[in-house]
Amino acid sequence: MGDRFVLWLSDLSKDSVSIAGGKGANLGEMYNAKFPVPPAFVVTTDAFFYFLKKTGIEEEIKKILRKIDVDNTEELSEKSKEIRKLVKDAKFPDDLRKIVVEAYDHLNIDLSTMKDAPDALAILKSAREPIFVSVRSSATAEDLGEASFAGQQDSFINVKGNEEVIEKIKGVFASIFTARSIYYRKKKGFDGLVGIAAIVQKMINSEKSGVIFSKNPVNNAPEILIEAVFGQGEGIVSGRIKPDQYIVNKDMEIIKEEISNKKIAIIRTAGGQTKTVQLDEKKSNERVLKTHEIKQLAEYALKLEEHYKKPQDIEFAIENGEIFILQTRPITTLKDKNLEKDELEGQLLTEGLAASPGVASGPVKIVHSVSDLDKIKNGDVLVTTMTNPDMVVAMQKAAAIVTSEGGVTAHAAIVSREMGIPAVVGTENALDVLSDGMEITVDGFNGKVYAGRTQSKKVEILPIVETKTKIKVLVDLPSFAERAAKTNADGIGLVRLEGLIASSGKHPLAYEKEGKLDEYQKMLEEGLGKIAQTFIGKPIWVRTSDIRSDEYSNLEGAPKETEKNPMLGDHGIRFSLRHLGILKAELGAIKNLAEKGHRFGVMFPQVILVDEIKKAKEIFNEMEIKNVQFGVMIETPAAAMIIKDICEEGVDFISFGTNDLTQYTLAVDRGNEAVQYLYNEMNWAVLKQISRVIRECKKHGVETSICGQAGSKKEMVEFLVKQGIDSISVNADIAREISEFVRKLEDDLEH
Repeated sequence: MGDRFVLWLSDLSKDSVSIAGGKGANLGEMYNAKFPVPPAFVVTTDAFFYFLKKTGIEEEIKKILRKIDVDNTEELSEKSKEIRKLVKDAKFPDDLRKIVVEAYDHLNIDLSTMKDAPDALAILKSAREPIFVSVRSSATAEDLGEASFAGQQDSFINVKGNEEVIEKIKGVFASIFTARSIYYRKKKGFDGLVGIAAIVQKMINSEKSGVIFSKNPVNNAPEILIEAVFGQGEGIVSGRIKPDQYIVNKDMEIIKEEISNKKIAIIRTAGGQTKTVQLDEKKSNERVLKTHEIKQLAEYALKLEEHYKKPQDIEFAIENGEIFILQTRPITTLKDKNLEKDELEGQLLTEGLAASPGVASGPVKIVHSVSDLDKIKNGDVLVTTMTNPDMVVAMQKAAAIVTSEGGVTAHAAIVSREMGIPAVVGTENALDVLSDGMEITVDGFNGKVYAGRTQSKKVEILPIVETKTKIKVLVDLPSFAERAAKTNADGIGLVRLEGLIASSGKHPLAYEKEGKLDEYQKMLEEGLGKIAQTFIGKPIWVRTSDIRSDEYSNLEGAPKETEKNPMLGDHGIRFSLRHLGILKAELGAIKNLAEKGHRFGVMFPQVILVDEIKKAKEIFNEMEIKNVQFGVMIETPAAAMIIKDICEEGVDFISFGTNDLTQYTLAVDRGNEAVQYLYNEMNWAVLKQISRVIRECKKHGVETSICGQAGSKKEMVEFLVKQGIDSISVNADIAREISEFVRKLEDDLEH
């Protein structure tokens, strides 16, 4: 039996799913088909069941599983933790440990040396440092289908040393007992144990890495698309690095290449940590892949497609000039023809980041300050250094937007996506090469600006697919709502009142000063009412006003002075509690609409104290607001830290504002281009807060959601779904795509 506890890739094939799991079987299949897969062994499902039996926890786990009421969220969560603690606290059997440690020792040594030169093997083992490995789960299921290539349930990277390897294997074993996994199995009528395997694979210290598509997913063309960066491939996945792009035809000819300006690289330090480094100008603009590497990668892509009989999405890494294939999976979503990113023909004037999809043409109107906004007419292309909230009304008139500064989380990018207006940001030279009255075409799909006019193209809004995790949309104005309603989303996850305020032309402080708060309430009620009419019967969460002193300065009655540090100044709930008339007008508008049958929730931003929530609830109760959910934004580290107290105080829901949560946690201004390379919602410091908040909310039956821009990024979506978030709010143009991604994740987790 022990000889099946650890199997090398050479022992496995696609038929080994029952003992090695889907991912392990697939790696074995590639290895034996002579693809350059990094060395690995699999701690098998036999080893997993032996571990449970030998440690004496098998029967106890079975007993707990039989009695769990999976529809009781709190009980499911507690029992899942209890089982996983049993697994992690159990002593790894000595005989199994010996087999695993020996395999780990052998992992950095050629197999032929192991078999043919045992004396040399002993010398090598004593001389070599332990190597870094990844330890990943490989789940089994009766019918894996495409899930055999699916992302892992648990993955640990940069693992080094015998003790850490053993602990991470136990972590993988425990992951089969997450609340979500137990729930899905129970719902399928299976109360027993299912197997899981752990893949222990040598980590590649990537000098270069990237992805290959054996069929171009952008336009469905029968050509190979390769994207590559210096360092680890995480930069491509996160979108932090614009990769080089190479297109190769089936005759192995490089028909196109685009060398990007790669300002940063993500590397692994000697200590096993992931680090972001800045590249000098020469390295930034250097071609990542050599010609022979491009052609070799293209050949591997064609061979993998031929082997698996369908187009493949392949991850690769290069270390010391040697290419390694890390993973392959079918290309599950070739682009809909309605969303093709066809390159336009014409004179290219400038290019930047593709911030909001679509193509539109019009005359340029340069905006240097808010005093220039009056010259923006319907159909103009707004060109400026960087937009700000004061420009929202003018932005609604624009056919397209181009900025010199900013990234994909900047104001122009966020608002343009919500409005469905094509936008290109971060061009650096837009104000130098464009002038008032010039006719241009903005290609928001590819981040390019051309001379002259061409046919406009907007992204078609498609309905979402059904998912267990609710998919909601972001809406700020009635003009956004009709477009967003085409998604058939599960509701609106965020309405910012600032959009309606900006449209009114008047700052809330002006209404307060003039004693006209009834007009303020009426204006909000009318605007929110129009939005509600397009989402009848669905929940609509409204954030109370959150206006900084450096925003909306052109509104009538706006403060004349800007605070020295407005981001940390008087705004959000602290402002509302100092201006109760304004707050009550906002709540009054929502109350009146709720009494007409609309489903509203209200959430308070910038919370840092439980006392703030208590005061807000007192006003809520004093106004006798009924049938309106009470929630808070989690966008400060303070709110994340006191989440247990917030839940115990009594809230119906929380929503993550990841834009602010990230910049407050990392001390990085998301609007400052010089430090954009440090801004990353996937930073572990941010993710740990999100994970902790979701766990605590589940204990208290508090609904969890996200309304920051990170909710539209697939790597964050995957993290959130695995954490068990209740809903995700996204822009309308990406709602269908995210819902399809979520459904696939849920299907994979179920298996």
